[in-house]
Amino acid sequence: MDQDPATNKRLPALLAFPFRLFFISSALAAAIVIPAWLWIWTSGWRGLALAPLAWHQHEMLAGFVNAAVAGFLLTAVCNWTGTRPLSGWRLLGLWCLWLAGRLGMAFGADFPVLAAVVDLAFLPVVAASVGLRVWHARQRRQAVLVLVLAMLWGLDLLFHWTGETRFLHALVLLTAVLILVIGSRITPAFTANWLRTRGRDPQSVVVHPLLDRAGLVAALALVVMEVGAWREPVLSGSVAVLAALLVLARLAGWSGWLTGREPLLWILHVGHLWVAAGFALWGLAAFSLVPPTAWLHALGAGAMGTMILAVMTRVAVGHTGRPLRLRPGGLWAYGLILAAGMARVLVSLGWLPLMSGLWLTSLAWSAAWLIFLVVYGPMLTAPRADGKPG
Repeated sequence: MDQDPATNKRLPALLAFPFRLFFISSALAAAIVIPAWLWIWTSGWRGLALAPLAWHQHEMLAGFVNAAVAGFLLTAVCNWTGTRPLSGWRLLGLWCLWLAGRLGMAFGADFPVLAAVVDLAFLPVVAASVGLRVWHARQRRQAVLVLVLAMLWGLDLLFHWTGETRFLHALVLLTAVLILVIGSRITPAFTANWLRTRGRDPQSVVVHPLLDRAGLVAALALVVMEVGAWREPVLSGSVAVLAALLVLARLAGWSGWLTGREPLLWILHVGHLWVAAGFALWGLAAFSLVPPTAWLHALGAGAMGTMILAVMTRVAVGHTGRPLRLRPGGLWAYGLILAAGMARVLVSLGWLPLMSGLWLTSLAWSAAWLIFLVVYGPMLTAPRADGKPG
């Protein structure tokens, strides 16, 4: 049983709602992982439970992305279902499970199997917490999120079982699918509401459910192809390009160009552009027209970085009782995260020198998340500005 509202008011603010603790943790993981990987790579340190490149890829997902996903879903599902949040010592216990996985992966060279078991324990608990709320509220529409969490866990399990990084690559694609699922719910709705409050026509935002479903099917087909290491050029490349075009088509219906004066909105649209770019690069790689890893960085540093920062900067103000606007310094964070994504893709394409390009990416990426921590950290650790619980 979760904490009741009266108990919730007595909790430290950091433990009152999942987004607070997990957003801070996600930002810290993001700021640390890339420079730590570059240091490990150049210094030859051997304490990791995985090879350095695999550790970097894994921790960008299990550390950075999973913490952000947990913070968002465990918060959003309470709004969707009208249930109480995971809070207090139960929330702290879940966070400790996430942290134990990170420590195991970073220092588990002598016990890699135990480190993997601990790492794999986190997502099932998150999925169970989300699933129970969905079940009790009888909201079958939300069950797809539980399914995606289960698939994320299954791919991580396959990676630990086999050691093959294609399962991590499939995880990146599946995270892009999650972006499409959540993005289709929040981006057009937020855009239409913003237009309405400014006396503009919200019907400028058009949602095509059939287009959404077609895009998800095409994106899931890429996940299956990556899992099976199947890259028959004509078919797989065509599916990837089709997926990119479907993302662009639905994005065009959302009229993102009307949101130029609201950074909290246009950044969500830009995040979807990164998803389309990643799918397009996957298709071009299938035809051997670009290096085979360029798409990974478009979806990783580009789409995941941009969308997670976009959601976190919005939720951090909206759920702490503050005005729904970007805080001072936030625009710098957005610019740096976009620069990091662009630089990493250019390195993978061979258009920037390897080491200087990687350090440039690392500097921009970590700076973006440090800005988030400095600007938004204090409000995430303080009680709501409006005095309400949470």
